[in-house]
Amino acid sequence: MNFLAHAWLVSAGSDDFLYGNLIADGVKGQDLSAWPDATAQGIQHHRRVDAWVDRHPNVTGARRRAPTAQRRYAGIALDMVWDHFLARDTAGMVAQEEIVKRCYRLLSARSAPNRLAGMMPLLVQHDWLRGYADFEFTCRAVAGIGRRLSGPNQLAALVPWLRDDYQALEQDFQTLWPELFDTLGLTDASA
Repeated sequence: MNFLAHAWLVSAGSDDFLYGNLIADGVKGQDLSAWPDATAQGIQHHRRVDAWVDRHPNVTGARRRAPTAQRRYAGIALDMVWDHFLARDTAGMVAQEEIVKRCYRLLSARSAPNRLAGMMPLLVQHDWLRGYADFEFTCRAVAGIGRRLSGPNQLAALVPWLRDDYQALEQDFQTLWPELFDTLGLTDASA
């Protein structure tokens, strides 16, 4: 799951908890004592969700369908594609607008750690959370993240596969998302 999905999952929580979920990928290590308690809990929640999603049969199956040469990068692309399906399916919903505005408010008011520090202002400025609803935008974002990694852009090389496998990926998400809500004991406001 990527930014939008993590925000949906914790939208009932405090701003500090939501912020922790949004910045978790930029926080390294297990020692979270430098963070306020609710933010540290948000980081831990994000990590638990990611671990569950990464082990889900639909996600492991999607990774196996990815081209062999880029398979180790497929998880990054899949996280962004899950946000695409969520953004597409919830576009225009009041709940999504509230979540997006809240995320942008938090990310504009607080700096993100480490490698996310330069990305978060761009995420807000270019309205990525709404933009993910457009698949071509999502594909450009996948390739853009790949430019930030060292070496050849393996994420850009995954874009043709994402296009070709779109229907299967959509089916994977349609199973994954409600099961995640059930696992967390949440009610899915996007349904």
